Amino acid sequence: MQKGMHTHRERCVRAVQSKDARFDGWFFTAVLTTRIYCRPSCPVVPPKPENMTFYPSAAACQQAGFRACKRCRPDTSPGSPEWNQRADAVARAMRLIADGVVDREGVPGLAARLGYSTRQIERQLLAELGAGPLAIARAQRAQTARLLIETTALPMAEIAFAAGFSSIRAFNETVREVFALSPSELRARVPRQPAVTGPPQG
Repeated sequence: MQKGMHTHRERCVRAVQSKDARFDGWFFTAVLTTRIYCRPSCPVVPPKPENMTFYPSAAACQQAGFRACKRCRPDTSPGSPEWNQRADAVARAMRLIADGVVDREGVPGLAARLGYSTRQIERQLLAELGAGPLAIARAQRAQTARLLIETTALPMAEIAFAAGFSSIRAFNETVREVFALSPSELRARVPRQPAVTGPPQG
């Protein structure tokens, strides 16, 4: 497989129609009629080819206004296999974004740590991933929040700040926009089981 896989429309369509899991993480399918985006291997009936469009990352899909599919959960893919193999500025930027650098220091802080200008970093991320550092950081926060909502019994206020949101309002708005559900609705969808309240003390 190769860089820019999402630009090879015919290959992407064939991968989606055959539900080929080997392509998961290499591109994401956005459905124009439903405004939902999926992994190539999504178990639902594939959309018509004319209703498909393709993006290089989950963050790019979210930035374009698509919501994550509730069946295949494409937002849980932090990046493509390609990201993990390249020791370049984009891979380092992704690691720093995952560590919360953009949330704490903004895009200028990210650029300074990488030794690039803000404009260079934004241009590189847009070229490789189809989304800038703020959109990628937002996607990361949303996924962290979802994980905490669904796997812990922590209060929503604690989850909001643990996931890197600056306010409860930003947390509520982002979760609702990305997942089309409120935080409490996301938690209500999880089968009831003994909840984890947090890491052990000491």
